[in-house]
Amino acid sequence: MGTVLEDIADSERMLADMVLLDGATNDRIQGEQQGLAGISTYELVYGIPNAHVVNAAFTHTGEAGARFNDHTRGAWYAAGELETSLAEVTYHKARRLAEIVVPGLPWERPDEETATYDDWLADFRCSFHVLDPDIEFFADCLLPEPVPQCYAASQKVAQRLIEMQSNGLVYPSVRRAGARCVVCFRPALVYHPRQGARLEIRFQATRTGYKHRVRKMRA
Repeated sequence: MGTVLEDIADSERMLADMVLLDGATNDRIQGEQQGLAGISTYELVYGIPNAHVVNAAFTHTGEAGARFNDHTRGAWYAAGELETSLAEVTYHKARRLAEIVVPGLPWERPDEETATYDDWLADFRCSFHVLDPDIEFFADCLLPEPVPQCYAASQKVAQRLIEMQSNGLVYPSVRRAGARCVVCFRPALVYHPRQGARLEIRFQATRTGYKHRVRKMRA
Protein backbone atom coordinates (compact mmCIF):
# COMPACT_ATOMS: atom_id res chain seq x y z
CA MET A 1 0.00 0.00 0.00
CA GLY A 2 1.32 3.43 -0.93
CA THR A 3 1.34 6.57 1.16
CA VAL A 4 0.27 10.15 0.53
CA LEU A 5 3.74 11.17 1.69
CA GLU A 6 5.04 10.05 -1.71
CA ASP A 7 3.46 13.17 -3.22
CA ILE A 8 5.62 15.55 -1.16
CA ALA A 9 8.88 13.63 -0.79
CA ASP A 10 11.76 14.69 -3.06
CA SER A 11 13.71 11.44 -2.73
CA GLU A 12 13.49 7.89 -1.43
CA ARG A 13 15.59 8.87 1.58
CA MET A 14 13.29 11.77 2.41
CA LEU A 15 10.29 9.48 2.03
CA ALA A 16 11.81 6.94 4.39
CA ASP A 17 12.49 9.65 6.99
CA MET A 18 8.96 11.01 6.65
CA VAL A 19 7.45 7.56 7.05
CA LEU A 20 9.45 7.05 10.26
CA LEU A 21 8.31 10.43 11.59
CA ASP A 22 4.71 9.70 10.67
CA GLY A 23 4.90 6.36 12.45
CA ALA A 24 6.24 7.98 15.60
CA THR A 25 3.41 10.52 15.74
CA ASN A 26 0.51 8.57 14.20
CA ASP A 27 -1.93 7.21 16.78
CA ARG A 28 -3.11 4.43 14.47
CA ILE A 29 0.38 3.13 13.84
CA GLN A 30 1.30 3.42 17.50
CA GLY A 31 -1.90 1.62 18.45
CA GLU A 32 -1.30 -1.20 15.96
CA GLN A 33 2.26 -1.70 17.18
CA GLN A 34 1.99 -1.10 20.91
CA GLY A 35 -1.63 -0.51 21.81
CA LEU A 36 -3.06 2.64 23.40
CA ALA A 37 -4.46 3.46 26.82
CA GLY A 38 -8.02 2.49 25.92
CA ILE A 39 -7.50 -0.25 23.33
CA SER A 40 -4.97 -3.06 23.00
CA THR A 41 -3.28 -4.62 19.98
CA TYR A 42 -5.44 -7.71 20.58
CA GLU A 43 -8.61 -5.76 19.77
CA LEU A 44 -7.45 -4.08 16.58
CA VAL A 45 -7.66 -5.90 13.24
CA TYR A 46 -4.86 -7.07 10.98
CA GLY A 47 -4.46 -8.81 7.65
CA ILE A 48 -7.87 -7.91 6.20
CA PRO A 49 -8.66 -5.43 3.41
CA ASN A 50 -8.87 -1.86 4.75
CA ALA A 51 -7.80 -2.87 8.25
CA HIS A 52 -6.04 0.51 8.57
CA VAL A 53 -9.36 2.31 8.05
CA VAL A 54 -11.08 0.31 10.80
CA ASN A 55 -8.17 0.76 13.18
CA ALA A 56 -8.04 4.49 12.49
CA ALA A 57 -11.62 4.86 13.74
CA PHE A 58 -10.62 3.33 17.08
CA THR A 59 -7.24 5.04 17.54
CA HIS A 60 -7.76 8.61 16.25
CA THR A 61 -10.05 9.90 18.97
CA GLY A 62 -9.67 13.64 19.32
CA GLU A 63 -9.01 15.49 22.56
CA ALA A 64 -12.63 15.43 23.71
CA GLY A 65 -13.68 12.17 22.07
CA ALA A 66 -17.11 11.99 20.47
CA ARG A 67 -20.66 11.26 21.56
CA PHE A 68 -20.11 7.63 22.58
CA ASN A 69 -16.35 7.48 23.06
CA ASP A 70 -13.82 9.39 25.10
CA HIS A 71 -10.27 10.41 24.16
CA THR A 72 -8.77 7.02 25.11
CA ARG A 73 -10.74 4.81 22.74
CA GLY A 74 -12.50 5.51 19.45
CA ALA A 75 -15.45 3.78 17.81
CA TRP A 76 -16.92 3.12 14.37
CA TYR A 77 -19.84 5.46 13.72
CA ALA A 78 -22.26 4.76 10.89
CA ALA A 79 -25.74 5.50 9.64
CA GLY A 80 -28.25 3.64 7.54
CA GLU A 81 -28.44 6.44 4.97
CA LEU A 82 -25.78 8.61 3.35
CA GLU A 83 -27.87 11.71 4.05
CA THR A 84 -27.63 11.04 7.76
CA SER A 85 -23.86 10.66 7.64
CA LEU A 86 -23.64 13.90 5.67
CA ALA A 87 -25.76 15.71 8.26
CA GLU A 88 -23.33 14.62 10.98
CA VAL A 89 -20.19 15.41 8.97
CA THR A 90 -21.28 18.82 7.72
CA TYR A 91 -22.43 19.94 11.16
CA HIS A 92 -19.06 19.23 12.74
CA LYS A 93 -17.05 20.61 9.83
CA ALA A 94 -19.03 23.86 9.82
CA ARG A 95 -18.57 24.15 13.55
CA ARG A 96 -14.79 23.76 13.26
CA LEU A 97 -14.65 26.36 10.49
CA ALA A 98 -16.63 28.80 12.63
CA GLU A 99 -14.00 28.50 15.37
CA ILE A 100 -11.17 29.66 13.07
CA VAL A 101 -10.37 33.37 13.34
CA VAL A 102 -9.32 35.05 10.07
CA PRO A 103 -8.93 38.83 10.53
CA GLY A 104 -9.96 40.87 7.54
CA LEU A 105 -12.50 38.45 6.14
CA PRO A 106 -16.26 38.94 6.52
CA TRP A 107 -17.30 37.71 9.98
CA GLU A 108 -13.56 37.06 10.64
CA ARG A 109 -13.70 33.38 9.74
CA PRO A 110 -12.98 31.36 6.57
CA ASP A 111 -15.29 32.46 3.78
CA GLU A 112 -15.23 29.09 2.05
CA GLU A 113 -13.56 25.69 2.03
CA THR A 114 -13.82 22.62 -0.15
CA ALA A 115 -13.16 19.20 1.37
CA THR A 116 -13.23 15.65 0.02
CA TYR A 117 -14.78 12.81 2.02
CA ASP A 118 -14.95 9.08 1.44
CA ASP A 119 -18.07 7.22 2.50
CA TRP A 120 -16.95 3.94 4.08
CA LEU A 121 -19.41 1.06 4.20
CA ALA A 122 -19.47 -1.93 6.53
CA ASP A 123 -21.75 -4.81 7.50
CA PHE A 124 -22.69 -5.89 11.02
CA ARG A 125 -23.68 -9.42 11.97
CA CYS A 126 -24.13 -9.04 15.70
CA SER A 127 -26.57 -7.68 18.25
CA PHE A 128 -26.47 -4.08 19.51
CA HIS A 129 -28.06 -2.36 22.45
CA VAL A 130 -30.75 0.18 21.49
CA LEU A 131 -30.96 3.57 23.16
CA ASP A 132 -34.54 4.59 23.96
CA PRO A 133 -34.73 8.41 24.12
CA ASP A 134 -38.11 8.21 25.86
CA ILE A 135 -36.34 7.01 29.00
CA GLU A 136 -35.44 10.16 30.91
CA PHE A 137 -31.97 8.95 31.87
CA PHE A 138 -30.99 8.44 28.24
CA ALA A 139 -32.38 11.74 26.96
CA ASP A 140 -29.22 13.48 28.15
CA CYS A 141 -27.22 11.26 25.76
CA LEU A 142 -28.72 13.05 22.77
CA LEU A 143 -28.23 16.70 23.67
CA PRO A 144 -27.17 18.63 20.55
CA GLU A 145 -25.23 21.41 22.28
CA PRO A 146 -22.84 22.55 23.61
CA VAL A 147 -20.14 20.37 22.04
CA PRO A 148 -18.19 18.69 23.62
CA GLN A 149 -19.83 19.26 27.01
CA CYS A 150 -23.02 17.57 25.82
CA TYR A 151 -21.06 14.31 25.44
CA ALA A 152 -20.61 13.83 29.19
CA ALA A 153 -23.67 11.62 29.80
CA SER A 154 -23.36 9.59 26.59
CA GLN A 155 -19.67 8.85 27.15
CA LYS A 156 -20.48 7.49 30.61
CA VAL A 157 -23.18 5.25 29.16
CA ALA A 158 -20.79 4.01 26.47
CA GLN A 159 -18.09 3.23 29.00
CA ARG A 160 -20.54 1.21 31.07
CA LEU A 161 -21.69 -0.71 27.99
CA ILE A 162 -18.11 -1.50 27.01
CA GLU A 163 -17.44 -2.83 30.50
CA MET A 164 -20.54 -5.04 30.05
CA GLN A 165 -18.99 -6.42 26.83
CA SER A 166 -21.55 -4.65 24.64
CA ASN A 167 -20.97 -4.74 20.88
CA GLY A 168 -22.35 -1.26 20.32
CA LEU A 169 -25.41 0.90 20.28
CA VAL A 170 -28.20 1.95 17.90
CA TYR A 171 -29.40 5.48 18.64
CA PRO A 172 -31.40 8.33 17.07
CA SER A 173 -29.35 10.73 14.96
CA VAL A 174 -28.86 14.05 16.70
CA ARG A 175 -28.34 15.95 13.45
CA ARG A 176 -31.09 14.45 11.25
CA ALA A 177 -34.52 13.99 12.77
CA GLY A 178 -36.07 10.57 12.33
CA ALA A 179 -32.84 8.85 11.27
CA ARG A 180 -30.80 6.30 13.19
CA CYS A 181 -27.09 5.84 13.74
CA VAL A 182 -24.90 3.00 14.94
CA VAL A 183 -21.78 3.11 17.07
CA CYS A 184 -19.76 -0.11 17.11
CA PHE A 185 -17.40 -0.59 20.06
CA ARG A 186 -15.45 -3.59 18.67
CA PRO A 187 -13.07 -3.37 15.69
CA ALA A 188 -13.49 -7.07 14.83
CA LEU A 189 -17.23 -6.59 14.31
CA VAL A 190 -16.79 -4.05 11.50
CA TYR A 191 -17.31 -6.63 8.76
CA HIS A 192 -16.32 -6.19 5.11
CA PRO A 193 -15.20 -2.53 5.28
CA ARG A 194 -15.21 -1.03 1.79
CA GLN A 195 -15.17 2.36 0.18
CA GLY A 196 -18.41 3.75 -1.15
CA ALA A 197 -18.93 7.15 -2.74
CA ARG A 198 -16.32 9.90 -2.78
CA LEU A 199 -17.90 13.25 -2.07
CA GLU A 200 -16.80 16.84 -2.49
CA ILE A 201 -18.38 19.21 0.02
CA ARG A 202 -18.06 22.96 -0.46
CA PHE A 203 -18.73 25.16 2.56
CA GLN A 204 -19.59 28.85 2.13
CA ALA A 205 -19.87 31.31 4.99
CA THR A 206 -23.12 33.10 5.73
CA ARG A 207 -23.92 35.69 8.36
CA THR A 208 -25.13 33.03 10.78
CA GLY A 209 -22.91 30.06 9.93
CA TYR A 210 -22.16 28.00 6.84
CA LYS A 211 -24.13 26.56 3.98
CA HIS A 212 -22.81 23.63 2.01
CA ARG A 213 -23.16 21.92 -1.33
CA VAL A 214 -22.36 18.25 -1.94
CA ARG A 215 -21.08 16.81 -5.21
CA LYS A 216 -20.60 13.09 -5.74
CA MET A 217 -17.22 12.59 -7.41
CA ARG A 218 -17.59 8.87 -8.02
CA ALA A 219 -19.47 5.84 -6.76
